Amino acid sequence: LNRLSIAEVLNRLATSNSGLSPDEARRRLTQFGQNVLTGPSHYSLLRGLTRHFTHFLAVLLWIAAVLSFAADFMRPGEGMATLGWAILGVIIINAIFAFLQEYKAERAVQALHRLLPDKAWVTRSGQSVEVVRSDIVPGDLLILEEGERVPADARLIEATGMRVDNAALTGESKPKRRTADPAGDGHWLDIPNLVFAGTTILSGHGRAVVFATGMRSEFGKIANLTTTVEVSLSPLQKEIIKVTRIVAAISLAMGASFFVIGLGTGLGFWISAIFGIGIIVANVPEGLLPTVTLALAMSSQRMAKRHALIKQLSSVETLGCTTVICTDKTGTLTENRMKVDRFYADGLVIEARESCFFIRGHLVSNTDAERWRSFFDALLHCHNAKRVRRSDGRFVVTGDPTEVALLEFAVEHGLAHRPPLRRMGELAFDADRKRMTTLHWSEGHLVAFTKGAPEAVLPLCTKTSLHGEIVPMTQDERLRILAQSRTFAEQAYRVLAVVMRDVAHQPEHIEVETIEEDLTFLGLVAMMDPPHREVPEAIAKCKQAGVRVIMITGDHPLTALAIARKIGLMPEQTPQSPNGFAPVIEGSQLDHMSDRQLRQLLTPSRLGEFDPVFARMAPRHKLQIVSVLKEMGEVVAVTGDGVNDAPALKKANIGVAMGIAGTDVAKETADIILLDDNFATIVNAIEEGRTVFDNIRKFATYVLVSNVPEVVPYLAYGF
Repeated sequence: LNRLSIAEVLNRLATSNSGLSPDEARRRLTQFGQNVLTGPSHYSLLRGLTRHFTHFLAVLLWIAAVLSFAADFMRPGEGMATLGWAILGVIIINAIFAFLQEYKAERAVQALHRLLPDKAWVTRSGQSVEVVRSDIVPGDLLILEEGERVPADARLIEATGMRVDNAALTGESKPKRRTADPAGDGHWLDIPNLVFAGTTILSGHGRAVVFATGMRSEFGKIANLTTTVEVSLSPLQKEIIKVTRIVAAISLAMGASFFVIGLGTGLGFWISAIFGIGIIVANVPEGLLPTVTLALAMSSQRMAKRHALIKQLSSVETLGCTTVICTDKTGTLTENRMKVDRFYADGLVIEARESCFFIRGHLVSNTDAERWRSFFDALLHCHNAKRVRRSDGRFVVTGDPTEVALLEFAVEHGLAHRPPLRRMGELAFDADRKRMTTLHWSEGHLVAFTKGAPEAVLPLCTKTSLHGEIVPMTQDERLRILAQSRTFAEQAYRVLAVVMRDVAHQPEHIEVETIEEDLTFLGLVAMMDPPHREVPEAIAKCKQAGVRVIMITGDHPLTALAIARKIGLMPEQTPQSPNGFAPVIEGSQLDHMSDRQLRQLLTPSRLGEFDPVFARMAPRHKLQIVSVLKEMGEVVAVTGDGVNDAPALKKANIGVAMGIAGTDVAKETADIILLDDNFATIVNAIEEGRTVFDNIRKFATYVLVSNVPEVVPYLAYGF
């Protein structure tokens, strides 16, 4: 479809510019099915309740209760029935308590669901109509506007200034330009005339014809991977089963032995049978089940207060056993929003933090900052981002993430208090020009502000602003600016050049040739999706606790490496890892690695310095890494927010989904949901899990040891 012209696309999908007729849409809905993801099955109340009555320890208690009632039937009046009812009470109360905890978490999960838009606008029989997403079919013409999520995979037939966020599918936060023109082959998700279900329109608008819906979409194909992943038991569940089997074997052996001893000493068959049953029941640790459940439940409540929602109680203890965290970058380690970190002006690099400016660590006064007034005016006006008042009265900025970052920078540093200049015109961003220009009326004349890629803007500059004065730009100055731009880019910053021009006379027509020439360079802006403030400290805590953190992202290698260095995952200078591999491994390299090579790559180095960063990773790569780590005996926690993370979330010992930015496929698959999308919350949860593990171990020791005095009276009676 990407190679075809618009007319050929419409013909191939048997539709037209006026869209499908209602009758044809209903026919195709019957043929192709609803536009929904089947994904993981929803929570069943009956299945959830039954599970707490039928696990291995509960079965052992059921057997103990039956044996108690049997003993009471054979010899009434000795209190065995009371013991039986007590054991039944333990089973029922424990099951209901655990069920209510998980049901409460499930209700919270349902409230967080936000995968695809509930409704979307389409063209049918020449009319724009709003339909529920599940009724969208191949051949429908989607009407796409800024801020909307795409409801199905589609080929664009109209696109104006469109950029999309594919992070939910690829993990890469950088916006992607989209156009309706025919395009050549390439990576399917990078083809510029295709949009995919679940992705977001960041800017622009257009129309697209649907070619895949539901499980046939890219979302559906990736979500389908989760059905091939087998869910394993948690470490706690494995240990409880192991302990229960040992206790059951010892109890049965002791009961049978003392039954035989009783017969041998002449106690008689029925007395010997009751004696044996008493030994068996006395050995059953009926206090272990409520103790474990109570400890996990109390811990889950504490974790909820710390923004971690536990879907299954056993997940609490699993976190405490975690030895490796495989974490996504965007939205987990970082804030998932672009932010101006620094800028270059007057030959200086100025850092912007905490509403202040710093040069080499020294605070810049407001008076000194006035020399960059023209630069700040350009940032404040050369964009299409908007400040919108929400229902709660607060203002939010909407639009393209890059332009949002510029406006937020201006607001944060108090630059937006001046009356805005009246806009007189605009030369929109163009992929060929790689720049955007806006014209404004300022103090009786026109001024043009331009921002764009440095390599596209600098050749148009003939002057530069230095210390508040306009001077001719020399070749040396041009080379210095380009060198600084490259330095920013190597540090994984997104770089924009900002320039201006005084327009002497108002032109009859706003054209590139008459406006974007003889420009004055003002400065460079360096932006990045910054790490959460708490992340570096959280990474340090993990290292101290012996927990390895491995970044697995779909983002660009340079961006991933820069963030890894900022948060302490990677030292500043890393020419090669101690085990002989490069510090960043891309998905294409992983495709050519055997499991043995990957195991060697993931084996902790003797020097204990660092693990490699994995970039440009597809869902199958994440799944492969998690599988190999588990084969190596590691207890693996995986974080993620997109549908591309779902297979790895399910394969991990414990999956951790993002509650704010996460898709519902990720939330359904995960065991824990972070309500604040912050990596530091995981570290807090691991601390809580280790505390629970210690408490359960102490409780279990006490409960098992307390069985000894219960057995002693029976032994004394026998002898």
